[in-house]
Amino acid sequence: MNQIPLTSSPGTLSGEMLYRILGRTGERISAIGLSGFHIGKPSRTDDDSIRLIRTAIDRGMTFMDNSWDYNDGQSEVRMGKALKHGYRQKVFLMTEIDGRTKEIAARQIETSLERLQTDHIDLLQHHEVIRFDDPDRIFARGAPRKPLSKPNRLERFATPDSLAIKIRRCTFTC
Repeated sequence: MNQIPLTSSPGTLSGEMLYRILGRTGERISAIGLSGFHIGKPSRTDDDSIRLIRTAIDRGMTFMDNSWDYNDGQSEVRMGKALKHGYRQKVFLMTEIDGRTKEIAARQIETSLERLQTDHIDLLQHHEVIRFDDPDRIFARGAPRKPLSKPNRLERFATPDSLAIKIRRCTFTC
């Protein structure tokens, strides 16, 4: 059985937060991040979500994770509102798409950029790579592997290097 490699360094403590370098990107991010899934739930208000996100950032959290389809897009909308007024510059912003064709993936990315109110996404990941043929569909000629035609809108693209459902190791490419 393959072992997940252990980190060679626990990271750097700054204030209350531990930071690490993300893969081979050279980006220093908080060791824990804030998922966008729960911030878009109908039971939570916009104000509550914005306060939660900004408090996390103010306390040192820099890794923000979201997905195109969380809560019909409300998670990205609320995160976009929270990242106004200089907060966007303080975070490493990731979102996920599930488009399996270049056209659908490009449309989802553009929608995410609008919802998140940003001109670029720091890291994009394919969501739910769970079907046997998903890697072939993502990496085939004309597939969504690098779906943006406009330069500098997508900083990095991540794809799972395994179909293991419960373990999300990623290979990062710049």
